[in-house]
Amino acid sequence: MKVLVIGSGGREHTLVWKIAQSPRVRRVFCAPGNPGIGRSAECLALPVTPPFSEIVEFARREQIALAVVGPEDPLAEGIVDAFEQAGLRIFGPSRLAAQMEASKKFAKAIMREGRVPQAAYAEFTSLEPARKYIAHCALPCVIKFNDLAKGKGVSIHSDRAEAEAKLADIFEKRVFGDPSNGVVIEEFLEGEEASVLAFVDGRTVLPMEAAQDHKAIFDGDRGPNTGGMGAYCPAPVVDTAMAERVRREILEPTVAALARRGIVYKGVLYAGLMIGKDGPRVLEFNCRFGDPEVQAVLPRLENDVVDVMDAVVDGRLSDMELRWNNQHAICVVAASAGYPGDYAKGKPIKGLDEAGKEALIFHAGTAWKDGQIVTNGGRVLGVTALGDTLAEAQQKAYAALGKIHFDGIYYRRDIGYRALGRGK
Repeated sequence: MKVLVIGSGGREHTLVWKIAQSPRVRRVFCAPGNPGIGRSAECLALPVTPPFSEIVEFARREQIALAVVGPEDPLAEGIVDAFEQAGLRIFGPSRLAAQMEASKKFAKAIMREGRVPQAAYAEFTSLEPARKYIAHCALPCVIKFNDLAKGKGVSIHSDRAEAEAKLADIFEKRVFGDPSNGVVIEEFLEGEEASVLAFVDGRTVLPMEAAQDHKAIFDGDRGPNTGGMGAYCPAPVVDTAMAERVRREILEPTVAALARRGIVYKGVLYAGLMIGKDGPRVLEFNCRFGDPEVQAVLPRLENDVVDVMDAVVDGRLSDMELRWNNQHAICVVAASAGYPGDYAKGKPIKGLDEAGKEALIFHAGTAWKDGQIVTNGGRVLGVTALGDTLAEAQQKAYAALGKIHFDGIYYRRDIGYRALGRGK
């Protein structure tokens, strides 16, 4: 069979890598892809923006048996609907279902209807009412831009002046784009974060093993939020009992609440959680594989991922059981200096082949220039290593990173620190 992956980042490189291992797959395409993806798939210079006519026509012409969507933007814009209307098989949620990530307000309403534990919140569509609320709400508070913002639309504030400045950035400076859909201001939840991704076929929910992302740019979880600087799996904060609570109290009620609205959720549902003394509460939902979580989760999955995705599309996920190896996986992101702010591109990358002997190297923001691979994004590479212990996986990942060089390379030195410190 032929498979088409949509996207160009580290998540998509991981998906291509895993899909290519399936004995059922004869050929993999990726649109648009990147230099790392190009080693396992044929990259396509095709637009993946509405109305999706070119990519749909390619899939029809090449008789693509399964399309797999990586990033959130095409999902929110309706690429799944376009493929299904053309009679093509595609893995991912519809435009309506993808609102679980594309609209904070929509996700909040679904959680409220499903009685899913979440943070208390208030919604605002203009600056002055939001400012008045900030003047009196408990601190710290969390400000969330309602629409998609590339993982950068969430900020935590312990200072009212800083919170008001962030609101001005959103409503007046429009740093995340059109602010007409407003913001959500939430209470600050305390505890330990975890990411639980689940395969969903509209009825059955099949959770994957939990991971923990590291959002902040600097060691010790300091500094501004990023798209994710690293992750590890499994995350011990989600033990067997907690995983069952997450399935029963969060994932299944959410899918059921969507179904009551007539929305059949198919694909991956990602629950970003805060695990506190009262149990799990939802920080956010995403409508796709997390990045970099997927780079730590999929290398541990023993199933043929194409079999699982087919079961999702066909609505027979209840027949599947996920199998996991006994190893620990850790992914460390190598970023460009200045990220998540301004950063330079076009820096030559050295040492990839040497590092690849010790770890999996997933390309996130890379490109070809003058016959060599160069940086082309804020998050440039994801370096994933596996070990019998998390400490061993961490040592392997950082040893591989030590062989990679580009001007301005930056990465956190403490990925996995919470799990490694649990026994201390």
